[in-house]
Amino acid sequence: MSSKGLIVVTGAGQRVGLHCALALQQHGYQLLVSYRKMTAGISALKQAGAHCIAADLTQLDSMAAFITALEPFPAIRAVIHNASSWQADLPPRSAGSGQSLAAQLQRDADIFDAMQHIHARAPYLLNRALLPKLLASSEGADIIQLTDFVASVGSTKHQAYAASKAALENLTLSLARQLAPAVKVNAIAPALLMFNEGDDAQYRQKALAKSLMAVAPGPDEVLQSILYLLNSKYVTGRVLALDGGRHLKLP
Repeated sequence: MSSKGLIVVTGAGQRVGLHCALALQQHGYQLLVSYRKMTAGISALKQAGAHCIAADLTQLDSMAAFITALEPFPAIRAVIHNASSWQADLPPRSAGSGQSLAAQLQRDADIFDAMQHIHARAPYLLNRALLPKLLASSEGADIIQLTDFVASVGSTKHQAYAASKAALENLTLSLARQLAPAVKVNAIAPALLMFNEGDDAQYRQKALAKSLMAVAPGPDEVLQSILYLLNSKYVTGRVLALDGGRHLKLP
């Protein structure tokens, strides 16, 4: 095992999670990551020597199998909760739509539950299950939870998503109080970091204009925050905002 210890990253198959996992391995950490579907990024991680485990962290049996895969490792240096899903709220039920109230409630509940399960329940359960291995780390340990800018300001079209990320931030505070000084617990809350390939020029311009810095800095912004938290001896119970000053440009 690397002298820097084992880092567990959930949701490392693409974008921010993949970038951070590859870079952390290059920094000398051993990596064990979860992924929902095989990607070129997971293949690259496997080739680089990372332990990659397919897991649906919304399903308890799958989560149990993921935790079991960690049994050979006596200690964990850090757990980084990056696994995420982004589902929009459904349009409100309208009169004459033909949809029953019960059906609308069920559809809304499914989205709310899905967001809570991946963003709040899964980290809560994993943190509790992996705590003995975190406490066994001889260099101290960290829990780092990826939340979102909207956790603190809300969202009109992604209310269930925003509420689930706010729940994760609150769990960060509770865990920091419970686990200090043995384990530092912090969150990272990005706003726009990178665009998708299909985002058109109009959308990009509008999105960039929401922050003071007016750039999409890319996934390395998260990596540098992770490295800062791993190297810190003092920071816990904090939410690091990576928003380019966006909080100062709200109408």
